[in-house]
Amino acid sequence: MTATHTRRRANLAALLPAHEADAILVTGGVNVRYLTGLASSNAAVLVRADASATLATDSRYIGAARRVCADIEVVEESDVAGALLPESGRTGVEADHMSVADYFRLGGEHLRLSKVVESVRVVKDDSELDLIRTACELTDRAFAEVLPELRPGLTEKEVARALERRMIELGADGLAFDSIVASGPNGAIPHHSPSDRPLERGDLVTMDFGALYRGYHADMTRTVAIGEPAGWQRELYDLVRAAQRAGRLAARAGAALHEVDAAARDLIKEAGYGEFFKHGLGHGVGLQIHEEPFLSPRKPEDTPGRPEDLPEPERSSGEPERDHEHARLEDRVPVTVEPGVYLPGRGGVRIEDTLVVRDGGPELLTRTTKELLVL
Repeated sequence: MTATHTRRRANLAALLPAHEADAILVTGGVNVRYLTGLASSNAAVLVRADASATLATDSRYIGAARRVCADIEVVEESDVAGALLPESGRTGVEADHMSVADYFRLGGEHLRLSKVVESVRVVKDDSELDLIRTACELTDRAFAEVLPELRPGLTEKEVARALERRMIELGADGLAFDSIVASGPNGAIPHHSPSDRPLERGDLVTMDFGALYRGYHADMTRTVAIGEPAGWQRELYDLVRAAQRAGRLAARAGAALHEVDAAARDLIKEAGYGEFFKHGLGHGVGLQIHEEPFLSPRKPEDTPGRPEDLPEPERSSGEPERDHEHARLEDRVPVTVEPGVYLPGRGGVRIEDTLVVRDGGPELLTRTTKELLVL
């Protein structure tokens, strides 16, 4: 994949003039892997404006680095950031990944850049999309094969372990994240940790899980009924299913992020359940399970976590003014669409797919039926 990584570094280098930077020191582990192919707990790569690059890593990874990164200079050094920063010129550092202690240890005068590599990672290349497709296929297959095993008496932990075991048996390298299995009243907790509670007849059971394949993640949620559902359960399911479909159809290239969220959220609000859907509609998926872009009701001009009466934070040195009109979906961006309604003490429903935004409409990657399955 040398040509792929070369192209990614060139895309990053093309952004540096806008930040008034001659180079950027990339220290975030996921970003280093994206730009070089090296998976490591201690590595950094310096990418210059001419797209040339130098990678530093320690003795544990130097052999792999020289094999994987044959097209760039590789140096062996434990202090990977210190080994690369002494170059002259205006060098940016990843403010989201470098500690304050390291920043000042290394001089405290470098440009503080935020999410520059992440902005390059948003649009996926063909190799990335293929890996995400495979991760989603493994996730779909594991669910289909474990579904017949679900029955009253099986605990949430046992369901989670069955899903996880099957994904590994089918070829996953690991889990995309800690699996969620929430039955009955536990379904009202969006990120419930599987417990020893046994499944009971009359339960809705929400399962949120995904396979990890060659570094790339899948994310899927399905809610099923154990025994014939009550009227309120079927009504809630049908509402979330309609909202999820609306969100999927809205996830088109050019759509504003908050407008995609609104396509699903407005249906839930109109049905009187708005206060019970408190998380964002979805998120990007790739080398991380949660990455840019984020589909939420917050408009681009809103600053996350900032009270309305506080001023905008100062921009980092070298950080250009953000153009809020660009907070839109683009072609070839994988995202999740996962509305949910959670009723305290009663239960909840969440339905989630991973899809790829396309100019002509979304490409669905998790294909398991969204009909309410009654087991």
